[in-house]
Amino acid sequence: MSRRSQVQMTDEEVAAFLDGNRTVHLATNGPDGFPHLTTLWYGCVDGRIAVWTYRKSQKVRNLERDPRITALVEAGEQYAALRGVMIRGKARMSTERDDVMAAAEAVYQRNGDRFGDVQFQGLEIDRGTRDALELMSTKRIAIVVEPDEIVSWDHRKLGGVY
Repeated sequence: MSRRSQVQMTDEEVAAFLDGNRTVHLATNGPDGFPHLTTLWYGCVDGRIAVWTYRKSQKVRNLERDPRITALVEAGEQYAALRGVMIRGKARMSTERDDVMAAAEAVYQRNGDRFGDVQFQGLEIDRGTRDALELMSTKRIAIVVEPDEIVSWDHRKLGGVY
């Protein structure tokens, strides 16, 4: 059995890992041919990584030119505990209000506790928060990563034996 197959996560493990994390590293293709990397908070919309960002950002300009995107969610402080999911695919972008709000709500549901006075009551976003998200959404775009390939690893599966 190869090391690769030993550390690969199951579909259920990938879903749980993505559900339990907050930040994603996104790579787009810059105009100069170099990768353009950014780190964002994410949520999931229909089981896909979703972010919202400013419409005029460099990553959006890159994706307008070339929709290929790589998303990386990773965790672990020591080699034996490294875990990650890399998703290569196409970016689906939308400025439609419902799409932008779906991404905004997914991101804020997962990360609302890190926004100072932005608070949530259970799983529901209150009216004041929704109004604030709608106001912010006027300058934003939703990006959903549509996977072509998913690669995963969980070094904990090796039990410290290399």
